[in-house]
Parts: sequence; structure tokens; C-alpha cells
Amino acid sequence: MNTFQAVATFLSVISGVLLLAALLQTLYLFALALASTHSHSVKPSQNPQNRFAIVIPAHNEDTVIANTVRRLRELDYPSNLFDVHIVADHCTDQTVQFADEAGAIVHARSDGPRSGKGAALSWLIARILGAPKDASRPYSAVVIFDADTRVAPDFLRIMDARLAQGDLVVQGQHRISNPKDGLFPALTHAMFLIDNRFQNQGRTNLGLSAKIMGDSICFHADILRKLGWGEGLTEDYQLRLRLLLNGMRVVYEPAAIGKGEAARTWKQARAQRARWLTGTHNASQEFAQPLLRQGLQHRSWAMLDGALQTRSLSFSTLALLSIAWLVIQVLMNGIAAYFHTTTPVFNIVIERLWIATSALLFAYPLFGLALEKAPLSAYLSIILAGPLYIFWRTQLALSSRHSKKPINWVRTEHGKKREENQTQPSVSQILFSKHEPSSE
Repeated sequence: MNTFQAVATFLSVISGVLLLAALLQTLYLFALALASTHSHSVKPSQNPQNRFAIVIPAHNEDTVIANTVRRLRELDYPSNLFDVHIVADHCTDQTVQFADEAGAIVHARSDGPRSGKGAALSWLIARILGAPKDASRPYSAVVIFDADTRVAPDFLRIMDARLAQGDLVVQGQHRISNPKDGLFPALTHAMFLIDNRFQNQGRTNLGLSAKIMGDSICFHADILRKLGWGEGLTEDYQLRLRLLLNGMRVVYEPAAIGKGEAARTWKQARAQRARWLTGTHNASQEFAQPLLRQGLQHRSWAMLDGALQTRSLSFSTLALLSIAWLVIQVLMNGIAAYFHTTTPVFNIVIERLWIATSALLFAYPLFGLALEKAPLSAYLSIILAGPLYIFWRTQLALSSRHSKKPINWVRTEHGKKREENQTQPSVSQILFSKHEPSSE
């Protein structure tokens, strides 16, 4: 065996092992996708029973908070059965005044350092649910929104119906309100449609646990009394894993819609995504083994699915890996053919399976958009910006996880204060600019 044949054999073995892992994960994604083809929603309750505490964390949100509170006060739900609570977290603008004038119950928080949304929510929830109960009007549920969320009028009636049928944690359909603001918001809008359908609807249909998306989510009050909200870079992701370890799953309700703003530019989104990637990685490392161990012990598919998700590659990394090894396999087979060397049947099969895996991954987001009956603009954003996002996200994941600099909570600007005239960075700047998270 010559050197070329030895190297080719070695690479073929590596390619085969990676192919098996990539193909299994691709089939797992498609199992969730196929399970999501049926979407079921509850009917809004006609005789509301539950009293809701709507809680919103806000840090210098005076450009949006008043409109958000006013819209919430106009929800189609008895006004005596819900209150809007705002935690004005270390605000230096007019958030407190505007929220109060719009009809919210405002809680000003100024103690200690500001460490992000999780700490503010934990403080507010403990303050609301930990206080002595009004025996005549206790809160039975807590709903969490962001300061800019636009909520469907029947949101609370739908959550009331969900609670009435015994659901304890219900994730609504969180969508993007500004897809026309640029390429990144358009792409984020499309990705949220796909994520809601496959990751949330698919898991709910299979009896697994949907994702917690940090917005437009409802909890039975006793759940938060027991577990709290949590803190950290991605406290919502961590809470889902803690719920699973406590035998509770999140169900998805597509009719309960809340829309929030996405970052307008890739540069603006960079620090936010670095936080998400670092936080989910750290939480996954912490919870993977306990979920696997308890999932096997209790024979819980929901726990095992949670454990599997903590160890799975992201769609971006999976797609990049598949394309890269397809290219390598094609080159190896092409070189063998050029030198008139017989290509083993194994190598031909591996090449075709890489082609099939890559084709499935290309079809995956398009299938999700088709199920959601998405507009043409959503398809275009996936086709045009999707490949760039795959490289951008993978590079960002690697750099953020191996950076020695601390990752801090970086707030995304909402409303008119956002950088309206910010110049879009070039492709090279997007992919290779050094991340330097700002400190608040």
C-alpha cells in the first residue's frame, strides 16, 4: 500500500465515523420535523379563572415601555384578573415614569450590580410571589414578556385554557416583529418560524419538552415558587433543564403569539449571540450527565431528549461539517480516479451518503417554512443569508467558548435609540472580527 492509499484509507474511516454521527443527528432533526406536521391549539377560554402576574424586565426602555404596557392593559381578559409588573433594573432614563403613567406596577431595582435579565426577573418574581398572599386575589400564574413584546389580544385567554387542562409551563409562539428592518432580522424571523415549528411543536407532539425562549411564556405560580427563575448568561435555557430534572416539561402553544424585536445588524447581534452560545454550552456541560442518568433511571424520554440536546451539534455546525466532509470525500474519490486507482465501493457509498445528508440539511429549513406557510421573503433570507450565518455562528461559537475574556450581558437597543444609520459590516468583518463584549 502506497502513501496515498494509506492516507485515503485513514480519511475514509474518519469520514465514515463522522458520517454515521451526522446522519443520526440529521435523522433526529427530521423526526422532530415530521412530528410537527400536526399543529393543535386550544380554544381561548370563555370563562377566565386564573389571575395572572405579567412580569417584564426593563433596563432603560423608555422608548418602548409605555406602548408595551398600554397594549398589555388592553388585552382581551378581565382587567381584575391580571396586573402588569415592571422591574426597572438600574434605570437612568424615564422608564419608571413612563411605565407608571401607562398603568404598570413599577418596581425600581437599584441594589447591587446590574447583571442582566435573569437577576432582574428573579428579584421581581421573588418579590411578587414571596410576599404574603392576598387570600382573595392570589396570582395563579406568571407570564413573562420582554419590554418590546407585542402580544396577541387573546394571549391570556389561551394560557388560561392551557392552565385549566393541567399544563404547568406553556411556551407561546415567540416571533420577530421587525423582519423588514434588515437582512439579520429577516433571517432571524425565518429561523424563529422553523424553530417554533420543529423544536417546539415537534417536541410537544412527541410528549417531550419544548424550549423556553425567554419571552411569551406562562408558568403556574407554584413552579416559580419552587424553582425560581434563575440567573446566568442563559437562565431560560438552564431553567428548562432544571424543570426536566424535576419531572416537568414545557408544552408549546402556537396560538399564544408574542412578537419581539431582533437585532438589526450582525454587529449588534454578535455580543448577544456570544452570550447565548457561551451560556448554553456551560449549562449543557452541567446538566448533560444528570439528565442522562435520571432519564435512564426513570425511563423518561423527555429527560433523555434533553440530555441528547445538550450533546448535539447545532444545525449550523452540522451543516458545515457535512459540506466540508462531502468536499473531502469527493476530492479523495476524484484523485483516485485521476491516478486510475480503483475506488473502493465503501468510498463511493460514503460519498453518496454525504450527498444525501447535505441534501436533507438543505431541505430542512425549507420544509419548516413550507409548514408555516411563510412568505417568499423568508425563503430568500434563508437561501441568501443562511450560508453566511452558518459560518458566522460557527466561528462565533468557537471564539466565544475559548475566549479568556468574560462574557457579560449586553442589552439590545429597542425603538428609536437603535443605531439607525449603522453601517453594515463586510463579510470578512462579520466572520473574523474580534469579539469584545461590552460591560454594563
